Amino acid sequence: MKAAVLHAIGDLRIEDIATPTPGPGEVLVRVKSCGICGSDVPRVFSKGTYHFPTVCGHELAGTVASASDLAIGTPVTVFPLLWCGKCTECERGAYARCEDYGYLGSRSDGGFAEYVVAPRRNLLALPDGVSVEEGAMTEPAAVALHAIKRADLQAGESVAVLGAGPIGLMVAQWARAMGAARVIVCDIAPASLALARELGFTLTVDSNACDPVKRIAELTGGRGADVTVEAAGVPATFTAAVGAAAAAGRVVMLGNPSGDVTLPAKLISQIMRRELALLGTWNSSYSASGLPDDWRTVLAAVAAGTIKLKPLISHRFPLDQTLAGMTVMKSRNEFVAKVLINS
Repeated sequence: MKAAVLHAIGDLRIEDIATPTPGPGEVLVRVKSCGICGSDVPRVFSKGTYHFPTVCGHELAGTVASASDLAIGTPVTVFPLLWCGKCTECERGAYARCEDYGYLGSRSDGGFAEYVVAPRRNLLALPDGVSVEEGAMTEPAAVALHAIKRADLQAGESVAVLGAGPIGLMVAQWARAMGAARVIVCDIAPASLALARELGFTLTVDSNACDPVKRIAELTGGRGADVTVEAAGVPATFTAAVGAAAAAGRVVMLGNPSGDVTLPAKLISQIMRRELALLGTWNSSYSASGLPDDWRTVLAAVAAGTIKLKPLISHRFPLDQTLAGMTVMKSRNEFVAKVLINS
């Protein structure tokens, strides 16, 4: 099969490699679409993966290609985390907090290939009305949902999302769907804010043109937002997310940090005096037994039209142009939202 194989930092090659063979409890999936996550860019260009060679890509969907209880050809999405099933967190069903996990696309080969092998328990059939491209975006949409659920958002509350990348715009959509009275979207890129407005978010803040903390205060009657979500992963947006939170507000740390964050004493004092909650979030909930979870919620919401994923797609590349897709995301010389590798 063809695959985009990372041999070393910056050394990504399109090669013919052996098609993987599924073992007991595993299924061969013909990959149809795989999203490039923001975390894939440093894996390829600066940090590397856990070993070389590696096939990256963890936001994937395709069709069943080997015998299982799912008919061959069934469209599926794939939960990429490979949990151990033995630790305390796994026994609780909190697979994202597994103490000894694997991961498709970083610790083992992932979706920038024609085929991938995954445990049957990690596969979910796509419901009618959900395309394979949307199936490939289930993972980031579930991460976004998990983030807003961490804040225990109540209907009628206000939400400020700092960072209008694909996941930030998914967070905004979830906040609206969950009954937020006011959703404010902040970013430094006019094109990203324009996309937010196309999705129906009229309260947008250009953080290059004004102080987002002051503007969020103005838009909330001086109170600040009940929930702020840091979705950019940069120190400035983290401090802004803290500064923009209302008394008893919740600050959700979602973006992967690009550098150290130093909090001034005055801001720490505000955290204490306003009794803010700082909430970490990572990954999403998934049930191997079919119970309600973030992934099933995403699929149902996309099928119902509650959450719009297709408008977030800015670029599509074939598998043999995976490096070009990565380069577009790295260079940011043009507007970029969600980049998909389709095969």
